[in-house]
Amino acid sequence: MVREQYVATTPGSSPPGPVPDNVYKIGIYGWRKRCLYLFVLLLIVILVVNFALTIWILRVMWFNTGGMGLLQVNPDGVKLDEGESDFLFPVYAQEIHSREDASLLVHSSENVSLNARNENGEVTGRISVGPTEAQGHTQNLLISSHNDNMLFTADGGHAAIGPDKLRVTGPEGALFQHSVEVPLLRSEPLKDLWLESPTRSLTVEAPRGVHFKALAGNIEAASNMDIVLQSTIGLLVLDAETVRMPSLPLGGEGVSGNDQGLYEVCVCPSGKLFLSKAGVTSTCGEDQDC
Repeated sequence: MVREQYVATTPGSSPPGPVPDNVYKIGIYGWRKRCLYLFVLLLIVILVVNFALTIWILRVMWFNTGGMGLLQVNPDGVKLDEGESDFLFPVYAQEIHSREDASLLVHSSENVSLNARNENGEVTGRISVGPTEAQGHTQNLLISSHNDNMLFTADGGHAAIGPDKLRVTGPEGALFQHSVEVPLLRSEPLKDLWLESPTRSLTVEAPRGVHFKALAGNIEAASNMDIVLQSTIGLLVLDAETVRMPSLPLGGEGVSGNDQGLYEVCVCPSGKLFLSKAGVTSTCGEDQDC
């Protein structure tokens, strides 16, 4: 075991003799010292580079005490005074408002999707606008005007239109696969109104009456088979200056219509119509059914 020796001198004493070989000097010398200096120098270089990069990022991103560049952070949220914002990943926000003097534009090269989730994270409503189509999925759809008047509402059972008028401008009109309920059906001025069923029957029903009115034209009803006008309790009134039936069969002159299976259409003073077996002369006076 090496024993360390310490040599002390006092004033007036002789200088110490040679240091024994078993005495070691305290410190770092040689290649260890050079490696330590090199390591410290490397740390200083890294620190300076990091500090320079931090300053450069702050200058490029425009970081300041109020936010980042034009993007200001305040207690009400995040505000972009001017310019455009690009989002590379989903954005979660409670409300998104545009500036007071500009409209809100949402643009994407693929599609724009808006999702609404409940407290369990499940999607309850979704709107997706893509390059070729727009889709919406929700339980109830409600479109309102600026004064909170209902314009359109729809759910899984029915759809309702709030405004007083619905205008269809397509050249082919409107096609309904099932029934439609409207209080008034009217064409545009100087254009005809067509109600047509190409392969099935057309039924018009109303609990308190059906009114057909043409103020400046004709009303025509055409069918490949029969046209039935039926009133269960009331009357069928034909109120016109002239009522024509051009396709009624005509009997031969001087021959009884009863032999030919013909009938005569008779009119009562009240306007009621009835059939009477045709004869050589009129038989309406013989069979009064008024």
